[in-house]
Amino acid sequence: MHKSAPLLAAFMAAALTTSVFAADDTAKAATPTIAADSTTDGSVTVGGQKIAYQAVAGTITVGATEDADAQLGPDGNPQPGTDAALAAASDKDSKDKPPVARMFYVAYFKKDVTKTEDRPITFLYNGGPGSSTVWLHMGSLGPKHVVTSSDQHLAGAPYKLVDNTDSLLDTSDLVFIDMPGTGFGRLVGKDKEKAFWGIDEDGHAFARFIARFITKYNRWNSPKYLFGESYGTTRSSVVSNILENEKSIDLNGVILLSQIFNFGADIDASRLNPGIDLPFETGLPTYAATAWYHHKLPNQPAALEPFLKEVEEYAFGEYAHALALGTDLSASEKQQVAEKLHEYTGLSVAYLLKADLRVSGGGFTKNLQDDEGLTTGRLDTRYSGPSLDPLSSESEYDPQSSAISSAYVALFNDYVRRDLKYGEGQTYLPEAQFDGHEWDFKHAGNPISVNVSADLATAMKTNPRLKVMVNGGYYDLATPFYAAYYEDKHLPIPQSLASNIEFDWYESGHMVYVKDDSLKQLHDRVSTFIRSTEGGNK
Repeated sequence: MHKSAPLLAAFMAAALTTSVFAADDTAKAATPTIAADSTTDGSVTVGGQKIAYQAVAGTITVGATEDADAQLGPDGNPQPGTDAALAAASDKDSKDKPPVARMFYVAYFKKDVTKTEDRPITFLYNGGPGSSTVWLHMGSLGPKHVVTSSDQHLAGAPYKLVDNTDSLLDTSDLVFIDMPGTGFGRLVGKDKEKAFWGIDEDGHAFARFIARFITKYNRWNSPKYLFGESYGTTRSSVVSNILENEKSIDLNGVILLSQIFNFGADIDASRLNPGIDLPFETGLPTYAATAWYHHKLPNQPAALEPFLKEVEEYAFGEYAHALALGTDLSASEKQQVAEKLHEYTGLSVAYLLKADLRVSGGGFTKNLQDDEGLTTGRLDTRYSGPSLDPLSSESEYDPQSSAISSAYVALFNDYVRRDLKYGEGQTYLPEAQFDGHEWDFKHAGNPISVNVSADLATAMKTNPRLKVMVNGGYYDLATPFYAAYYEDKHLPIPQSLASNIEFDWYESGHMVYVKDDSLKQLHDRVSTFIRSTEGGNK
């Protein structure tokens, strides 16, 4: 993929997040006020069962290192007699004090539970890196759901927020966590961005948050699950290893949605990494699914999934062989491959030949519906929108992100203040304000490229009972579903542990839950996964 950390950071900020919002002076203050936690009550009906719950919105403060974190008390303030307490009592400006992250969260606890300590608890977060968890919170398995019932740009406000009949509260308590520096959370102290904005730094911050949370709410003996989306799956791989092998916190399960572990196989930057053809091979099934959805195939198959099986076999058979030949591929063989790709993608043979049989994600989304003046979605390729520049070679925006982001942000800002009674007078940051700061993509001393597969593999080997659930959308071109399948089939684990991983695919995109049918499937499958793994002897 990219060899330059600045380039990678710039790419990821644009690629795996949705949009960036400006913060006001309060958001940038050196010592923001810590608001008190807010506790409210609510109810939601799932599967005909009315579930009463308690919601807690607040922050938990974590240190930038294990030693610094250990010096913080339960309230996030330095414990008396520690170095942190001395620093806090000094005359130093807050920007020169040790860095801490005040991480915002919303937790939902089912009421009237006989043994709270036995009830499963699931920690959920989005990715980016740089994103808050507004998307999972408002769209997936919480008690409320943003209505997005079609693949069209939503009409303007007022948007519609409804009770989520597919909430996971029937099975597990839920904790939605915002990344350090997003939501109502803030970073404070010297070199605060450097202390938390990086693969390893972020992973340790989330692990410390989880340890503090289960201490605060006495959930050490509860069945525990991680649920990450997009870069959140990258984070989950890292966090699972930290929890298992640094904090002695066994997990019952890791739930991955729209997975990316190996950034060197990313379809968005595929043409920036010549000689690495894996992204084109794992991306081909998503191209085929998208062309099928938009009826761009010269011979439209009746059903999607049998068609995809055929494409998958071709992708890692004849297509992979042809790409491996490089310049040794004859002109006639190249023509044959281009014609087959035309059958699977709907792109013209001339374009495929011009692209040397290697079409990037942006090239595909710009050209698939170019004859109609449309750009195809990236996060969810079911969506389309007018092309910004008809002469551009690659897409210049994501129609899916543009279609729904305003609704999610508006409804959360209303919901958190009106229903959860939190955030009055504060600015909620859907995205981190990088402002020139770079995300540190160095991980565990790997000088080549980001690949966190070994982290999850280590967690699985040191805890052979750990189960993994992989979820993905057929129409996701940000993190193609077959790339996730390939990554997990190549984890460095013994074959005996391969059965600990299950795969679940949906006729939706990156945010599979924006489609009602897929949301119900997600709930049912995740609920079954948790129920099958929550018992200590199962």
